[in-house]
Amino acid sequence: MTTTQPSPGATAPVPLVEVTIDGITTEVPKGTLIIRAAEDLGIAIPRFCDHPLLKPAGACRQCLVDVAMPDREGNVRPMPKPQASCTMTVAPGMVVNTQLTSQTADKAQRGVMEFLLINHPLDCPICDKGGECPLQNQAMEHGRPVTRFHDVKRTYPKPLAISTQVLLDRERCILCQRCTRFSDEIAGDPFIELQMRGARQQIGTFDETVLGFTGEAPVGASELDAAGAPFASYFSGNTIQICPVGALTSAAYRFRARPFDLVSTPSIGEHDSCGAAIRIDHRRGVVVRRMAGEDPAVNEEWTSDRDRFAFRWQAAHDRLAAPMVRDGGELVETSWADALDVAATELASRRGSLAALPGGRGTLEDAQAWSAFTRRVLGTNDVDFRSRAYGGREEEALLASHVAGSGLTVTYGDLEHAHVLLAGLEAEEEAPTIFLRLRKGVLAGTARVTTVAPLRSRGATKMRADLLASVPGTEAEVLDAVASLGSAEQPGIILVGERLAAAPGAITAALRLAQRTGAKLAWVPRRAGDRAAVEAGLLPSLLPGGRPVTQTAARSEVAEAWGGDIPTEPGRDLAGILAALRSGALAGVVVGGVELGDLPDPVAAREALLAVREAGGLIVSLEVRASEVTELADVVFPVAPPVEKSGTFLTWEGRPRSFQAVFDTPAQSDADALAMLANELGVTLGTAPATAWRGTRVAKPSVSAPPPPSPGPGRAILASWRLMLDGARGQDLEPHLAGTARRSVAMMSPTTAADLGVEGAERVTLRGPAGETSYPLLVTNVADGVVWVPANPREDAAPIAALGVRIGEMVEVVR
Repeated sequence: MTTTQPSPGATAPVPLVEVTIDGITTEVPKGTLIIRAAEDLGIAIPRFCDHPLLKPAGACRQCLVDVAMPDREGNVRPMPKPQASCTMTVAPGMVVNTQLTSQTADKAQRGVMEFLLINHPLDCPICDKGGECPLQNQAMEHGRPVTRFHDVKRTYPKPLAISTQVLLDRERCILCQRCTRFSDEIAGDPFIELQMRGARQQIGTFDETVLGFTGEAPVGASELDAAGAPFASYFSGNTIQICPVGALTSAAYRFRARPFDLVSTPSIGEHDSCGAAIRIDHRRGVVVRRMAGEDPAVNEEWTSDRDRFAFRWQAAHDRLAAPMVRDGGELVETSWADALDVAATELASRRGSLAALPGGRGTLEDAQAWSAFTRRVLGTNDVDFRSRAYGGREEEALLASHVAGSGLTVTYGDLEHAHVLLAGLEAEEEAPTIFLRLRKGVLAGTARVTTVAPLRSRGATKMRADLLASVPGTEAEVLDAVASLGSAEQPGIILVGERLAAAPGAITAALRLAQRTGAKLAWVPRRAGDRAAVEAGLLPSLLPGGRPVTQTAARSEVAEAWGGDIPTEPGRDLAGILAALRSGALAGVVVGGVELGDLPDPVAAREALLAVREAGGLIVSLEVRASEVTELADVVFPVAPPVEKSGTFLTWEGRPRSFQAVFDTPAQSDADALAMLANELGVTLGTAPATAWRGTRVAKPSVSAPPPPSPGPGRAILASWRLMLDGARGQDLEPHLAGTARRSVAMMSPTTAADLGVEGAERVTLRGPAGETSYPLLVTNVADGVVWVPANPREDAAPIAALGVRIGEMVEVVR
């Protein structure tokens, strides 16, 4: 009997189909694969090519089962041959017998296993997959005890470097095509293809010198499969993880450990605000690899290469091991007790004339401690977590009125069924998990993407995004011109990246668009700790939970929770704090892991800290690794990296993502160090209020956009964003990962190149008030009058902040 039940995310009920598997009758939604229906009953059918997030392929044939179907008269008749359960969907009255109840299915599966093992090497003891290998496990369960193959196995030169990070041992490959399907269906990046036929068939990039071809490429070879083309993908590590046999291995992990030697700990990626679930594997106190964790609500089973491979920074040679105090002009290591005593004495003498720059790398617990410490110990609202270019009070008003305490207003699941407009956000580069969800929805036909940008990026192309071309500084005008967004089937969602704040009036225009169209609006920061910093009130006009500093009732709630009075007037933001330090209006600052090169004006930031030193002021730094701030600090407290502490990151959605410490070490978190310092001063840091503020919020921003600059002779408007793999210190000590980074180039339109007189040039130089740098030139489809360069390149080129020019400002371009 067929009934109906609602299907999650669907608008209409899905019919149920009755099917019998191994004598058990059940009902499953129409369109369910046999292998999934069996899983629902707890019946495991062996498989290699099947993956729940990839389209069926039927490539390995290991999942063969006996199937019988009713004929026209209703008689159940067996099909003449076993069928692949990973490609066949259930039908009414179908009877399935797996290897558990059918000798035919069992014999077929054992035959397939024997065939797969004919050429597969018996190198399990040295294979990286040994001990966690599906082929190894299923060969023991479904394979023959003795081989009947006595000839020479097929061999190839090995390994074949698909990229600097991914290595291929072709003789191990069983042609399941998981890697090629992932690259095509999920990441959208060209990968290796099936080559040749029959016994000589193999996976590989078409290359005459590697695969032994002569003449033209074989019929059917992909056009993307060009000779020598590297596997350039931000998600390449996923192919290693889903490979069922160890044919694909990681250059960084290869021969480093055996799975049974490893201790595994679930954790959360710390490089962005996406909150991807990961698994950290360590051996003898050293992290040797990270894997994607499974979380259907967030990252499903995928993660970016940055989250997977960039972890050695946490144990770098410049990791701070002990507190340091400046003595006679030099920093010297000392005990925690001595450093706390010195810092407490100096802070107490300057209370009321200090500020805090906590950065955006901390957990929610760290951010709450910073917020309480700033107000209760330093006695000020001079605090700003934003260590980047920002829009001043306009962005602050957005965060205080719309983001803080808002909860899960937009989720990853929403993105798959919406018309999403990206403003100031390059999803593939800045929020890779968002990119994968959007691409999934677009390919499924349930989502649509529109991007406001000066060019159609590679990521936008892979999402089939509509481009609303905008010159930096004209985003407000472009957003105001959008008449409609979304529909009943695809509700509108606006994702505002942190870069949009650099264009005055653009955030205000985004809010107008949301109000005009009924679309939801969400803010997507770049750093893992930024959303937590907003919730904790690490802004000059904001207290925890979205409470305005200026409201007495809001202050009273926080003061009661913290156990003491807090300042009543809004404080200075980042620019104001640096200016006050430079002028002497502030006598010191407490800094938390801020890289000066990330600030809007690194030169001015250095001058501000130098002015504090020269005036006899105080700089206290809480850092994991030595930095420019360390060289200028008076007291330095070493704090724990994510691998050595527990805590909670908040995703851009506002979703809590808790994780535990991988290693039990004496390292202190920011929250622990600040609590000890507060105790030294006789203050106990209380816990922030658990609920969001329900009273009157900070008013939404209302800023008019100024007219954009007009390019002059030899000048262009600067556009930029950070690439996923760039010069960030969190990617240090990862040479294999660095090899897959995209090349840093300067991009402009043919018209702009002609106007600047640089057409045909191999390189161009960009000059700003503070310096200059050069890039290879790429002439492509970019908005006229604009030059795009990466914000923080890996190569010798300087970051744009070193030029003294911000996004949307004019920069000189010369041949």
